[in-house]
Amino acid sequence: MTHRDPTPQYFPRGPLLGAAALMGFALVSVAASRATGVGETRLPPSPTVESRNLHFEDRDDGAVMVLAADGERRVVAVVPAGTNGFLRGVLRGLARDRRLEGIGTEPPFRLSRHSDGRLSLTDAATGRDIELDAFGPTNVQAFSKLLTQWSETR
Repeated sequence: MTHRDPTPQYFPRGPLLGAAALMGFALVSVAASRATGVGETRLPPSPTVESRNLHFEDRDDGAVMVLAADGERRVVAVVPAGTNGFLRGVLRGLARDRRLEGIGTEPPFRLSRHSDGRLSLTDAATGRDIELDAFGPTNVQAFSKLLTQWSETR
């Protein structure tokens, strides 16, 4: 037979109050930084050296067609079903923003390479600008190839 101590064990209040105060301070600091811009780090804008307007369309077989949005709507690339999860995820997020704002699929996306080598995808219809380099070199390649393939299809 085991003996149990009838008095419950409580966690000391000091560390709990300290942790709560630290979390509160962190939340207030982040909110103040966002509101005032103090402590914020941003990359300075760099000139665009290459850019393309693109449409992305889902096909019935699960592939994504990448089309030039230069009047001709020619196929730049086909992303096979089940591949390029990063590209698909970015496009899904942008499409969701458009649906929430009641914007259709007609406005193109702008894929841009900047003079400092960065790559960005902009949706002028919603004002969203995604710095693709923030997701690592492997993920950037998925979009970088679209600029290369564009040049080859011209």
